[in-house]
Amino acid sequence: MTSRLPLPSARSIFRADEQVIQSHPTLENSTSPLFGNTVCWDINGVVHRPPNLQAASYRVLFRGLSSEWNLLARELGMIWFNPRHPAVLAHGLHLPPGPLSPTTVSQRVGYLRALAAYGVTEQLPASLTDWSDDDFKNYIAHRRELGVDSSAAGHVHVIKALTRFRQALACGGRARDPWPDLSSGAVVNQPVVADLKTPAVAPETWFPLVRAAWTYINQFGPDILRAIDLWHQVRDQARPVKTEEADRLLNAWLADPNSRVPVRRTAADGWEINWSLLTWMIGAVPEKLNFFTTTNKAGRARRVAAERLLNVGRRRESLIDNLADVTRPDGGRGPWHQRLQPREIWVECLALRNACYIFVAALSMMRDCEIREITKGSVVEHYGSPAVKSTKRKLDPDLPTKHWWIIAPVAEAIDTASRMSLHAELAFAAVAPRFHGEGFTSQTAITRFINHVNRYRNVTGLSKIPLQKVTPHMFRRTMAMLTRDFPGSEIAVGMQLKHVATRALANRSTQGYMDHVPSWARHLDSAITERRFERLKDLFHADGRGEIIGYGPGAERMREAFAAVREKAEALRVTGQARRGDIRVEHDLLRRTRLSIRFGKLNHCTMNDDDPVGAKCLEDAAVPAGHKGPLIDRCQPARCTNSVIGPEHLPIWQAERSSLLQLLDTNKLAPNHRAHIVSQLRDVSLVVRRVNP
Repeated sequence: MTSRLPLPSARSIFRADEQVIQSHPTLENSTSPLFGNTVCWDINGVVHRPPNLQAASYRVLFRGLSSEWNLLARELGMIWFNPRHPAVLAHGLHLPPGPLSPTTVSQRVGYLRALAAYGVTEQLPASLTDWSDDDFKNYIAHRRELGVDSSAAGHVHVIKALTRFRQALACGGRARDPWPDLSSGAVVNQPVVADLKTPAVAPETWFPLVRAAWTYINQFGPDILRAIDLWHQVRDQARPVKTEEADRLLNAWLADPNSRVPVRRTAADGWEINWSLLTWMIGAVPEKLNFFTTTNKAGRARRVAAERLLNVGRRRESLIDNLADVTRPDGGRGPWHQRLQPREIWVECLALRNACYIFVAALSMMRDCEIREITKGSVVEHYGSPAVKSTKRKLDPDLPTKHWWIIAPVAEAIDTASRMSLHAELAFAAVAPRFHGEGFTSQTAITRFINHVNRYRNVTGLSKIPLQKVTPHMFRRTMAMLTRDFPGSEIAVGMQLKHVATRALANRSTQGYMDHVPSWARHLDSAITERRFERLKDLFHADGRGEIIGYGPGAERMREAFAAVREKAEALRVTGQARRGDIRVEHDLLRRTRLSIRFGKLNHCTMNDDDPVGAKCLEDAAVPAGHKGPLIDRCQPARCTNSVIGPEHLPIWQAERSSLLQLLDTNKLAPNHRAHIVSQLRDVSLVVRRVNP
């Protein structure tokens, strides 16, 4: 550690009256903070801020820094915001053109503030230029003791910037890098492609959570929206009135045979009237009129008149009738809500908004920021399928309009959220009048929905959701993992993750998202097995109707197995061990036969894993250790005794045969090419001749 006499303060390459935001697309009529602002650069309202980010993340704070450190922080921020600034280029710095986001700059300035605080605590020199390499290394060791290495890597990056940007810094930065031959990640032993730390949602949480969200959207949602519309109608029709006019409105309401008094249950299992709601219902504004007061004779008389209706059973617990019925945990049936009145309407409205967010996050694989930026009216039809039309912002400065395919239930969830949103544009925003703007945080929405479902499940009939921490990012991770284990996963991931330029499976980040999760293995295996059995049942019934289920030796073995199942089922019925007409007998026997079948696009494979006799794909093949089943890439449908050519496969094989015959008619084919086509045609013809011998 060294010391020196104080030097005259150097002059910055940036002017004090210079705008900080010069390289980002700015909002209309915005005013950028100036470089000379030494307390805070507020970027809110200057560049677009995603709805899922808080306003604080778009503020770069310089409080608590000495004058030299304050200038250094502002200079670093200016360079990060404007890497191709003329003054930066003039000082020999040629950086990548992309500016950093306000959140990243704010975070890195925060790292510099932590570095300054460490210097004060350790009584290091006031100027960074006098710190030794060991001082910085000790600081990083200190940071690693406090948190994860990925955070410490950010601090290393800021320290390295003192050397990298030294030509453009007023203090001169540092002449050498404390870690000249290492990247920021390598300094803290962080791999180039770090292991994905985001866990998948546990299956015991995933299933009840997604089911609860969909139940709210599909079953409870129509009731909530209907109640909101009626409540808005009641409030719009009410008006401030004098006592005489209110008495006339009350008498007219009491005389209507359809009128029913709004009530709440009391702790003693009795009823009490909601006097405020009753005032709204007769057409008066309660805030302007103490109409049902107990302090005078007239108010008490009005109460008595309303209580007469209550005593004869003319009461309502909810603002609307005919709430959806549910089956409760105790086995009873009843409405999903006991008292859907104004206060409860807004509670349920929040729950419905949160359910919509959770459902879209769980089943669309969209990022949190992408979901929160969905606008009203953005669900459209794109090439015959529902899609969300939105602006792609991540890693694309051109901000192109993209269409992201979704399933119909997700479209319904977005439409429901849009109907409740009080924001002028956003589909996911505030839904209660006492809030405004964007109105919620995504993490809070998930946590509150889980707590809400668990609290009222004895009434709603929903399953209990285990209290696991669930974050927006975990939904995307879980669905990516699920698509890997189901047919067509690569296509699904390619569309949903929007990796247009490269195949999804060739992307290292995507591979991390799709990594297998042991806790899901049992559920995935069961799901795949059930799907195979459903298709096997379809073949069984088709065979029973006399339809052709396939061609080839494999198809013959399937027909023999199906015939044996029917024969055994009939024997059970004859002996009285099974009821006549119950198809479940055949299904149970079919499941117990464990007929091995793998369904494919060109053929089906009936190879028995325990007795793979006749499997052409295994002949003279190097089978990997532990592998069971066929080697799909060596499949020979024309020659294998396990192959089944189904009716749905025939058009493909016939089209291939016609295509090969046309190629052979070409006169300019090379001899080796012609021989290869002849060999292919021979195999294809073998398949076609099985159908038309």
